[in-house]
Formats: sequence, structure tokens, C-alpha cells
Amino acid sequence: MQGGAVQGIGWALNEEYIFNAKGELENAGFLDYRIPVASDLPMIDTVIVEVPNPLHPYGIRGVGEVPICPPMPAVVTAVNQAAGVRVCDLPLSPPKILAAIDAAHAEAR
Repeated sequence: MQGGAVQGIGWALNEEYIFNAKGELENAGFLDYRIPVASDLPMIDTVIVEVPNPLHPYGIRGVGEVPICPPMPAVVTAVNQAAGVRVCDLPLSPPKILAAIDAAHAEAR
């Protein structure tokens, strides 16, 4: 559960494939492809609510898929509210956020 949440946070903030003009992947290694590490993350407490899946004969649910989705909209909403702009293109890299803030200030003038 914690790993899935971390993966969702990574997708929201900094995991991105970067291609050059020839279509070649430029960040194929872990030195260039930024994933979150323990020092990047808050403490994540999990609360497991066990509700059987009515569509499965044994009531089974996948645990890996559940925590991946919520961090992305949560992080996007927090950043958008803090920055006062709406950015919907993931990952929310600093250049994208700054470009959205600059665009908002240019429209206000």
C-alpha cells in the first residue's frame, strides 16, 4: 500500500520520459529518471478497510492498484491551490508550474 502511494506521488511530481528530436529516450537510467526516495516522502500511514469484492467468487481485491490513483489528484489539487493556477499536465515539474504562473500573470495584465 505504501509503495503504491509512493508510485502515485512519483507519477504526479517527477516521473517522466524525455525524448529528443530523434525520438530517442534521453532519461533511460535511474540517474536521469527521477523517482522518489525515502527522504522525498512524508510518513504514509495505511488504514485497510476490508470490504469483499462482490464480483469475485472469493471476494478478492487487488492491493497494488488501489493506492496508485489517489495521490495524483491529491497532489495536483494541493499544488494548484498553493500556486493559484490550474496545471493538469503530469508530472508537475517546476518548469511546468512556473510556466502556468507566468501565463496567469500575463493574462492578468
